Amino acid sequence: MNKKQILNRIAQMAVVLVGISFITFALVYMAPGDPVRVMYSSGGVMPSEEVINQTREAMGLNKPFLVQYFNWLTSCLHGDFGTSYSSGKPVIGILIERLVPTLKLALLSLIIMLIISIPSGIIAAVKQNKIADYAVRGITFLGVSIPNFWVGLILLYVVALKLKLLPVVAVGGGFKAMILPALTLAFAMAAKYTRQVRTAVLEELNKDYVIGAKARGLSNGKILLRHVFPNSLLPLITLLGLSLGSLLGGTAVVEVIFSYPGLGNLAVSAITAYDYPVIQAYVLWIALIYMVINLIVDISYSLVDPKVRERG
Repeated sequence: MNKKQILNRIAQMAVVLVGISFITFALVYMAPGDPVRVMYSSGGVMPSEEVINQTREAMGLNKPFLVQYFNWLTSCLHGDFGTSYSSGKPVIGILIERLVPTLKLALLSLIIMLIISIPSGIIAAVKQNKIADYAVRGITFLGVSIPNFWVGLILLYVVALKLKLLPVVAVGGGFKAMILPALTLAFAMAAKYTRQVRTAVLEELNKDYVIGAKARGLSNGKILLRHVFPNSLLPLITLLGLSLGSLLGGTAVVEVIFSYPGLGNLAVSAITAYDYPVIQAYVLWIALIYMVINLIVDISYSLVDPKVRERG
């Protein structure tokens, strides 16, 4: 992608973000419940109607919908996403605090997944329709079919409760606390990526340049590592970008099961507590993360595939 294309994509991202912000704010605005009452009740206080009305006026909640939206959007553009109703802390600080553990968990999950899926997919492709291929395909079928929360509960019961190798509750965000959630997330992803690697490698193995390389006397290992695998990377980059966006968005179920202090757990807590500023900021962050990662993936195409670079 050239500079003009990148700038066009950034402009499109800005338009999409504004649209998402409007829809999110409208949905929260129409949600049942009074934010002021929720804010006071979360602190264990039940003020009079006069105090509630004064607070609502001070927060600008008595103004028309469009005025409230533009005031909120202007604050967001200046980096102010409001204050959490539950904790009373700035929302931007809460999101940054929770983003770091989620980033660590996402990277560890991706590393585990790549360590499992790439060798498994290559072996399955090279040993097509043999015992190794059938075994890999059977395991990937289970990985795709079994839901994440069930895998997490099994790992929690066996590894943490029975074997006592790892902590039951993943508090603190340390390395030991990340292992079980990362394994849970990597299990389903590894199954999907193994299938993708197998398909991509099989497609490349059937091309003419592989026959030519064998005719020149190159070993199968060199053909795989130097030619087949690099040419199979393009579809994997797309999947990797989508998976990273999903993980950074916060895998709520897994984080709740292990009590992991990430973005997904934060989102569930905010929804339960009617913490509207956190919900609005969370949705914007997730949208921004997905769009930025997709842009990075598109840019990386031109670095990996010369044909894409020439078309650009």
